[in-house]
Amino acid sequence: MPRGVVDLEGLQSPANRALRALEPRPGRPFALTKIGHVVLMVSDLERSVRFYTGVLGFRVSDVYPETMMKGRMVFMRCAADHHGVALVGQAPGASLQHELHHMAFEVATLDEVFGARDWLKANGVKIEFEGRRRAGCQVAVEFRDPDGHWLEIYWGLDQVGPDGKVRPPEEWRECFTLEDAVADAPPGQDTGR
Repeated sequence: MPRGVVDLEGLQSPANRALRALEPRPGRPFALTKIGHVVLMVSDLERSVRFYTGVLGFRVSDVYPETMMKGRMVFMRCAADHHGVALVGQAPGASLQHELHHMAFEVATLDEVFGARDWLKANGVKIEFEGRRRAGCQVAVEFRDPDGHWLEIYWGLDQVGPDGKVRPPEEWRECFTLEDAVADAPPGQDTGR
């Protein structure tokens, strides 16, 4: 992804406008309320569970033995839901990121993002990105798990109200450090620490 590029013309291309115009079909007898959980294939189940519990703070809810799931399966939670992430030990190797781009975890405060960055570094986790992305304007730290899955810890994701209006691209403030993200906040994002 090019850094620092906001292609205003490309954002308004006919193809992009057509995608933005798509709406849910009427008559759907259900309403999705949240993204519930993600299940990842990992190459070394024990190593990955140690990472998700020890470094990220997940707790194990349940574990399937080999007789119930080839490679075993570990269900982990970070909130009240039984599981937000589950790991299955069937991956032949590191993730090639062919299907899943990344998975993100929200924290309640900006200070927690700074704490996460320091904690990850102290635990030998290489930081892939820190700062603020463009669309959504969240302040984040991004890194990889032991199998190469791209993960993000973030705060301050823009909220879309009932009017459906999103922040215009002219207000995006992409930054490449957490400190710059605090110093150059988009309108309405309170980064006062």
